[in-house]
Amino acid sequence: MATDKQPTVIKKYANRRLYHTGTSTYVTLEDLAGMVRKGEDFVVYDAKSGEEITRSVLAQIIFEQENKEGPNLLPVTVLRQLIRFYGDSMQALVPSYLEFSMNNLSQEQQKLREQMAQAFGPSAFQAMEEQVRKNMGFFSEAMRMFSPFPQGSPGAPGAKPVPKGEGADELDTLKRQMADMQAKLDKLATK
Repeated sequence: MATDKQPTVIKKYANRRLYHTGTSTYVTLEDLAGMVRKGEDFVVYDAKSGEEITRSVLAQIIFEQENKEGPNLLPVTVLRQLIRFYGDSMQALVPSYLEFSMNNLSQEQQKLREQMAQAFGPSAFQAMEEQVRKNMGFFSEAMRMFSPFPQGSPGAPGAKPVPKGEGADELDTLKRQMADMQAKLDKLATK
């Protein structure tokens, strides 16, 4: 929801209180969540250092929302997958993919709501599953673009096996090394 209007400035004080400079009042994280839902843009600064801390405040809002009673938006499996991407070679891709997916979901939101309202019943889940399939298709396409193997190269999904002989031993060695690395990563992930 981009507008030409400057974002509201929120200052966070050492006592953890949040001050809305537009209304000259103190606000809560719930108030800020309401502003986000209404499409109001804001920036949060640490009152003492002047450092922008919007990202950490938004993450705190998400944390608070996830701890409330009721359904969560972020299943444990998704949280674990996100954590695994930190430090991974794919880390640079994840933010743009998530932003793309969320924009797509927002654009399709009204259409999805109408389908759910019309379908009231078992078919309501079909519309949701279709959206999930579309998002997974986008993700699969993005992952294909960043595949370590060019299409048609040895090791690429659907590629023809390399005949034994020259290069085959090197390929087997690389496969073993990759399997060893994956095992080590899996072991680290379970710690």
